[in-house]
Amino acid sequence: MDDMLTTTITGDKSVGSLPRSPLDWLKVFGPGAIIASLTIGTGELIFSSRGGALFGYRILFLFVVISLLKWGLVVASSRHMVLTGVHPYKRMLDLPGPRGWLTLTLFMIAAVCLPIWISFHCGVLGNLTSWITGTSEILGGGIDYLWGAAILAVVVVITALRSYSTLERIQLIIVAAMVFSAGVTLILYRPDWLELLKGIFIPQPYVYPPWLSAEYPHIAADPVWVETTRYVGVIGGAGFDYLAYTSFMRDKAWGQAGEGPASAERLAEIAGDPAHPVRRWLRAPLVDCSISFLVIIAFSAVFVASGKLILGPHHKIPDEKNLLNLQSAFVTGIHPWLLPLYVAGAFLTMFGTLYGTLEVACSIISEMTHAVSRDFAIRHAGRIKRITVIWCAVGACAILLWLFIYQSTGAAGKPRLLLAILTPANLFTGVLGCGLFCLMNLWMDRRFLPRGLRLPIWLWLLNLVSGFVFLGLGLKGYWEDQSRWYAIGSLCGMLLVAAVAAHLIGRWFAPGDEKDTL
Repeated sequence: MDDMLTTTITGDKSVGSLPRSPLDWLKVFGPGAIIASLTIGTGELIFSSRGGALFGYRILFLFVVISLLKWGLVVASSRHMVLTGVHPYKRMLDLPGPRGWLTLTLFMIAAVCLPIWISFHCGVLGNLTSWITGTSEILGGGIDYLWGAAILAVVVVITALRSYSTLERIQLIIVAAMVFSAGVTLILYRPDWLELLKGIFIPQPYVYPPWLSAEYPHIAADPVWVETTRYVGVIGGAGFDYLAYTSFMRDKAWGQAGEGPASAERLAEIAGDPAHPVRRWLRAPLVDCSISFLVIIAFSAVFVASGKLILGPHHKIPDEKNLLNLQSAFVTGIHPWLLPLYVAGAFLTMFGTLYGTLEVACSIISEMTHAVSRDFAIRHAGRIKRITVIWCAVGACAILLWLFIYQSTGAAGKPRLLLAILTPANLFTGVLGCGLFCLMNLWMDRRFLPRGLRLPIWLWLLNLVSGFVFLGLGLKGYWEDQSRWYAIGSLCGMLLVAAVAAHLIGRWFAPGDEKDTL
């Protein structure tokens, strides 16, 4: 890649190496592969197939709209990082109120939600492994969670030994293989292309199929609103994923992200020169994010079509008991010999999702620490990563152990709780949190950027609409599915605790204290 790059220097500031040609810009695709692979494992393999079996092609309109809204979020936040070199977590310290109240709130939420997401991915992998090994019925299905814990142990070891560059290479390979396989599958099944395009571009009502209540009463018990809100949370990734993506720009040295925080004079210089190299670097996240979300939409179309054509007619729906094994029919319908290929692909995809989630957790906590004290974060980077991995692994194992005890004791055939545990975490990380971060983008843009560098009006409006859509969906989801006042009260309680903690921490240090604290 070095032969296509040229180092550009402005004054005494290096702004990195800019690609020379339009084709070269496509080669910046890398961090977006992580976001794509994180959602492909859960979003496409499970929920796109489930949505296709339940609602047919019409669910694609929701997937496209949600992908567009989330694309606007990640482009706007990455744009700010490229121009200023300052991460949104650092900007949150300057919000009105006690210094660092939102950062502390997100820290508490991340400490709860990340182990839940990791335990979910482990449970999915455990469910697939028990199906492959023929052990699904052992201990009433509780064996899934033992397999999941064993797989988590392997991922923890890999995470301790590998770095961001390894993660990017692994995810690029997985995404490339899945793109090829999905394209071939869609061509071979020859869906009704007109109906598929209609599902993408024309909104239609969502109604459960008439046979659902008799064959899957636990799914039919949830309102359609709750079911589709789950898709909003998982399709396209989650809010914490996008803030981790913004951190990856520092590793890639895109624009000012590779140089550190820009001074007011530096920003004025960038704003005054439309051809400034830092501004040209804005193309990198735009290209990277666009490819990532196009891949996500393509996968959504493939798995929705497969769910409609293969699972729906046989009244099969991916649920907690059969999260990935039903989808094997997508390839065995072409030829039974393709089953090992599906098993390997599904396992590696979910394994990459689990590995990526743990790396994203490390990036999130590291970036929060970096926002509070850059020197401390750099000096103790290894320790911060170890503590994060241990916390997530222990928390996920505790959840898996509880699920194992619940599933393997008592009456046979009891309902599984993997999705029930995921739902409240998914509502925040994938829905409510996205709305919060969209509105943060608008505040950062007006508060810290000179007029010449602010968001174009279309991107500003997209984030405004996205912010209110996600906030509305998240609050409605909590109200309808999560014990109403209890769930909303818990969120408000976390905000209050964080505000009080930030206020007390601020009082312990004098305003002129040289330590970089909350």
